[in-house]
Amino acid sequence: MSEEINPAQSGQPEMDEEMYEFVQQLFQLVRAGDTARLKEIFAMGFAAPNIRDGSGNSLLMLASYNGHHDAARLLLERGGDADLANDRGQIPLAGAAFKGDTEMARLLIEHGADVNARSPDGKTALMFAAMFDRLEIIELLLTHGANPSLQAGDGMTALSLARAMEAKSAAARLSLAES
Repeated sequence: MSEEINPAQSGQPEMDEEMYEFVQQLFQLVRAGDTARLKEIFAMGFAAPNIRDGSGNSLLMLASYNGHHDAARLLLERGGDADLANDRGQIPLAGAAFKGDTEMARLLIEHGADVNARSPDGKTALMFAAMFDRLEIIELLLTHGANPSLQAGDGMTALSLARAMEAKSAAARLSLAES
């Protein structure tokens, strides 16, 4: 994940050097999970929780990917978009499924993450959870309406992906969901 902010790529106006340094520090605070400092910044009136870096990673994407639950909660409470994809089409919920972070997945879902959102190749968070045998996340996603019948761009479902990756627990659970 890129550390540089490139306003020209993001379609945002050019930043002066002081603003650029502030934004760089903000992204570092999120990567470090410094929720106390982030709260101070929001209390001072910072109101751009969906700001993105040069790769399109939002503050929330970085907090969730790095497992910083309190920082992610703060960003969500301040208007962070749980479904904001980066430039590669990755969303926080799919990242939580990939990493096996059930608590983060639950937090994102509680704040409106779409359990059936798709990456550019058509994969859903359920598919990522299935491929890596993340049974607890599979249960969470199914409970919140994830559709096990959806197909990725290559025609694979969560079940067929679990089988292809030899994720036995996921395949067994998804077999029940598809029947």
